[in-house]
Amino acid sequence: MQDARVDMGPQASPAQISEDTLAEEAGNATKRTLQLGTVSASLIKFHAFPQQGNDQAVARPALRKKTREGKESLERPCGLGCIVIPSCQRFNNIQCFLVFFCILVASQGIVFGLVDLSIDTFQKENHLGTSENLVLSLTYDISSCLIVLFISYYGGRGNIPRWIAFSSFLVGVGSLFFAFPYISDGRYQLSADPEDTCQEMKIIKTCRKASPSFQAKYIASFILGQIVQGIAGMPLYILGTIFIDNSVATHSAGIYLGLMDASLILGYSLAYVIGAPLMKGTENSTFLISVEDIDDHHKWLRSWWIYFGFVSLTAWITLIPLSCFPHSVRGTAKIKAEKRKQLHPFDNKFKDKELGTSIKDLFANTWVLMKDPVFICLALTKASESLVLIGASEFLPIYIENQFVLTHTTATKIAGFVLLPGGALGQLLGGIIVSKLHMSCKALMRFTIVTSVISLVFFGFVIFVRCDTIPFAGINEDYDGTGQLGNLTAPCNSHCRCSSSLYSAICGRDHIGYFSPCFAGCIQSKIIQNDKTYYNCSCIQEGLTTADDQGDFIDARPGTCDAKCYKLPLFIAFIFSTILFSVFSGIPNTLTILRIVSDNQRSLALGLAFVFLRIFGTIPGPIVFKMTADISCIFRETEYCGKKGNCWIYNKMKMAYLLVGICCICKVVTIFFTAIALCLCKYLPKDNSEILHMPVKNPTVKKKRKN
Repeated sequence: MQDARVDMGPQASPAQISEDTLAEEAGNATKRTLQLGTVSASLIKFHAFPQQGNDQAVARPALRKKTREGKESLERPCGLGCIVIPSCQRFNNIQCFLVFFCILVASQGIVFGLVDLSIDTFQKENHLGTSENLVLSLTYDISSCLIVLFISYYGGRGNIPRWIAFSSFLVGVGSLFFAFPYISDGRYQLSADPEDTCQEMKIIKTCRKASPSFQAKYIASFILGQIVQGIAGMPLYILGTIFIDNSVATHSAGIYLGLMDASLILGYSLAYVIGAPLMKGTENSTFLISVEDIDDHHKWLRSWWIYFGFVSLTAWITLIPLSCFPHSVRGTAKIKAEKRKQLHPFDNKFKDKELGTSIKDLFANTWVLMKDPVFICLALTKASESLVLIGASEFLPIYIENQFVLTHTTATKIAGFVLLPGGALGQLLGGIIVSKLHMSCKALMRFTIVTSVISLVFFGFVIFVRCDTIPFAGINEDYDGTGQLGNLTAPCNSHCRCSSSLYSAICGRDHIGYFSPCFAGCIQSKIIQNDKTYYNCSCIQEGLTTADDQGDFIDARPGTCDAKCYKLPLFIAFIFSTILFSVFSGIPNTLTILRIVSDNQRSLALGLAFVFLRIFGTIPGPIVFKMTADISCIFRETEYCGKKGNCWIYNKMKMAYLLVGICCICKVVTIFFTAIALCLCKYLPKDNSEILHMPVKNPTVKKKRKN
């Protein structure tokens, strides 16, 4: 008892002690202020130093704020480590974050586009096998699929801006991997006749391929680059989505997420526009690379690294700004508090439950999501939608080139500059519409179904917009009855020793296309005013004759014959509308996934949805569309170094039906699974049938406060 009285004695006059303590601490604070006065406080301050000079009445409310708001207390000033610049705090908001974030996302979109074009060029130049093609194309999807669950589960509880800053570093490094083979070595071993004309005595050497060192460096560098890009992409598209959704109001998230997805598609489209001229080395459908073009071809190969280096620089520019953003930007706490007031729990299973940190907890929570039928249906919808974009990005240039008789460069530019931006516009408009209309989960699903039906109708119109097939000797014409369909050789050119590996299409005066001047029986050529013309073609006997300046009669000119088809603008209008309405459902689908799961499972749900997207969408997608192109091929190069050669001529009708058919099946799958998810939502409680929000987190704390 005496000890107790002794302990209580000093507490008899707390006011006096408090005044003395405050006076002493105020003096210490004044001294510290004078010591730091040599550095202008308006320019910089060190945020890491604790502010112990304030009175106790300030510390207690801060503690209560942390208890009440949890993660919202992680709002911090914008700065790099302990260095905080007060004048930069005006940028500590989600709008400024979105600017740098969209630049980074667009940079990776450019990388994706350039990689696709580069791989396409490399495959045609080197005639890679099926296994090599698949490894180069699918490494990104496989690597991202393997790590996405871990990044989404553990990264969602960390400092997301730091994860995204790390992604910006990886995007730049991965881009340099892609540039490495072009910087280090770009020499080709090329041996080919300067011109494939009809000669009775000649030796054809058509095996053109890259040097073994270049090919090995290319494959190894691109595999490493794809792996790095796969790791970099998951924090961007999973954690970046969660960060944006946390920092904006519920019905504003669609606009911000739409800007993010639009940036990715615009970056990919920009890569098609700037990379199309670099594909001139593969314009086999129009001309042949001759010995005189070897030097230009080398320069063309080395020019790739300029674009990849530019993307690296652009990505690294965002590294420091993104590193400066705190765990939660200014205003996040207020937004989360408003969201919490609107919550109406529909499932008490995860009520008051915090996710564990072990691998066992990761797989346990993944299994819980796998058992949710609504989530599974929405994830499969996301995967089916990705197939449509894959078809538009990878197969569309080939379709335009062959359907409307254009060069590969022109077809690629049309796809990148006119059509693919329709995807960006669709993502943005989809996000704006659902945000402005304040759509609930059921309304979002209905919106997805309606827009998918509209795009399905436009796909039906696309199939009727095509050009007639041009007569082509040996393919659909039989050399005036002297040859056979499917055989380029006929009596008129049997003595010419022609090779089907040298595709250099010409158009005869009889308005029939020929595989090359050799197969037309042409023995002479001239270059008049930069235009090449062919003479004395034994297979061309009909048509109007035109004399040149020297009086010789021209039999054929280089290039394919004019299809006299003017449906390209109509096709562009239909396919633009199709892509526009098709991607309308992207943002609504993502928002629905975010709303049907609990707050602490959102990042994991997005990660698991991306696994479904990879397994059922982006991994089989390129394989399916490549098979479609192979099925549509009616004449393929067969004499190239003992390997399966490139396809030179496609069946236009079959190509149109297969492309539109696959895309229509994908849209039907989207409608089917979205309709199932919508029907399953009817079994939820009536009070929550229109809004499927996440459950209240830690409601027991609120009950204690009320008491």
